Amino acid sequence: MKKYIDGFMRYRYLLKELVIKGIKLKYRRSYLGLIWTLLEPLLTSMVLAFVFGNMLQRGGDVKSDMPFTLYILAGRLIYSCFASCTKISMRSIRANQAMIKKVYVPKYLYPMSTVLYNYVLFLLSLIVLVIMMVFFTVTDKTYTAVINLNSLQIFIPLLILFIGCVGAGLMLSTVCVFFRDLEYLWDVILMLIMYCSGVFYFVTEKMGMAHSLIKFNPLYCVISNVRTIIAGKSIFTSFDLYAGYSELKMMVYALGLSVISLVVGVFMFKKHQDNFILHI
Repeated sequence: MKKYIDGFMRYRYLLKELVIKGIKLKYRRSYLGLIWTLLEPLLTSMVLAFVFGNMLQRGGDVKSDMPFTLYILAGRLIYSCFASCTKISMRSIRANQAMIKKVYVPKYLYPMSTVLYNYVLFLLSLIVLVIMMVFFTVTDKTYTAVINLNSLQIFIPLLILFIGCVGAGLMLSTVCVFFRDLEYLWDVILMLIMYCSGVFYFVTEKMGMAHSLIKFNPLYCVISNVRTIIAGKSIFTSFDLYAGYSELKMMVYALGLSVISLVVGVFMFKKHQDNFILHI
């Protein structure tokens, strides 16, 4: 273990440079730059809230303690983070094949750096969530943003999300080297994950079997934890506001799966990394 820690510390500056490079390349030749990190989830959430809240009348099906736009925004931010981290990390080995062939660098730095820079952008995008909480506190008499000690619990689901993204990124980057069709297949899987994460609808008992299945989606568990904290409640004592599941159980379940994915991802990557050079 000490060997791997020393190796990581030796290349931590390279990891930092890869993260900075990723952020710069993402917004290269973009006039809005990092501002788009705030605008994109906000505009997308407004469109989804209009479509599902007004046109399809989904926002009024269940009594909510937060505006439907804010409800969607929280789910959208979490899902977008997972989707962007996994999609880009999946291609990280192939995207850096020129450097891999010329210079020795621990290969795990490539998927790790892509997850890190996308996660940093996600953390920046949380600013818009705070802004919208304040906005709806001023404009919506039925909602008041609650900032208390429970708000500090937000770091727990965010940490679980990061662990899950790293684990999934390592697994996907390994498999994608040998099975490139995974890039196209993963887009379909991400769509399925989005529809099973309760991003733009309330999870209720009226959904039948889907109501029971969605709780096994760890991403939904993270989203539900974040929404509960936004509502000013504790994830240690509360239940899912709409589905009726224990927030604590969902937190432990999501944490367990995230840690398992990280362990499996590290094992897969370490076992197959020496063969990457033969397939890129």
